[in-house]
Amino acid sequence: MGPLMIDVSGYELTPEEIDILDHPLIGGLILFTRNYHDQTQLKDLIRHIKEVSRNDILLATDHEGGRVQRFKHGFSKIPAMGDILQLSKRHQIDTDSFTRQLGWLMAVELLAFNIDISFAPVLDINGISEVIGDRGFHQSPQQIVRLASEFIRGMREAGMRATGKHFPGHGNVLEDSHVAIPIDRRSKQQIFELDMAIFSEINKQGLLDAVMPAHVIYPDVDDLPAGFSRKWIQQILRNDLGFRGVVFSDDLSMQGAVQMGGIVDRAKLAITAGCDMVLVCNDPSGAIKVIDGLPTNVVMNDLSSKRVKGLKSSSSVDFKTLQKSQQYLDIAYILHSITEAKESL
Repeated sequence: MGPLMIDVSGYELTPEEIDILDHPLIGGLILFTRNYHDQTQLKDLIRHIKEVSRNDILLATDHEGGRVQRFKHGFSKIPAMGDILQLSKRHQIDTDSFTRQLGWLMAVELLAFNIDISFAPVLDINGISEVIGDRGFHQSPQQIVRLASEFIRGMREAGMRATGKHFPGHGNVLEDSHVAIPIDRRSKQQIFELDMAIFSEINKQGLLDAVMPAHVIYPDVDDLPAGFSRKWIQQILRNDLGFRGVVFSDDLSMQGAVQMGGIVDRAKLAITAGCDMVLVCNDPSGAIKVIDGLPTNVVMNDLSSKRVKGLKSSSSVDFKTLQKSQQYLDIAYILHSITEAKESL
């Protein structure tokens, strides 16, 4: 399996995309809102992707809930993670059960279309970062651990593995790494005791299957952004925290990564730092440069390959059958009641 995850441009594959998916370096594909028109189209697109891909490709999306939900019409509207605690209290719902049900719902709907993973949940503190904001569960690390753990348990019940992002924490830096190069100037002790403690605790529970490091520089630890840093990935995450899951780079075309050189250099650096799979999104020419610039024999080692294959789903649930299940009807009723109550205000 190859170490590169790419995207595609629209509702159907272009001839060039069909050729690219046959390349040995391609191990994953991420879907965006632009790839979704309706459920029939999505099903056809995914079937075609699997047909033309040389490798047993890992299919992913960002379907966190709230403002980051790639597929809307026909899918359940998942609340923002930062609203869960408030919603459960306002509507007198058991918080842990509600959070677990939402994790299950988010995951099971994607699995019905053979999408293996959603890059979720966000484990960042809902702090000063506007790009994180209510994507984070709470301001308190203890509450984040509580809620995220339940959400992950729901995902796992559905048959999906969890990806915690953005290690070691993006919530306490103002700049958005999509458009800037954020620098978190807090002390190592502050970062470790606050933000990173969330990742550490969830990993101790055995609930962290994958991690996506932040395109953020923490100069008291290393001068390199976490996703390009051997110190962060190999020493702190792997050795100190004992993390054994998959490490995905964040999108290498983001502004927070450009200081690391050209797109090929970024890919090489991320892989060398310890990322099992690197993402190049929203930059078709950049993806082609990486494909042409990396040696074709840059395949995952056996351990990385085993880790990534462990994220593949074996679920074969049908969406229409799913919608008739009692578990689905129960959470759908709760979400409908919340929506009705909001509209009546």
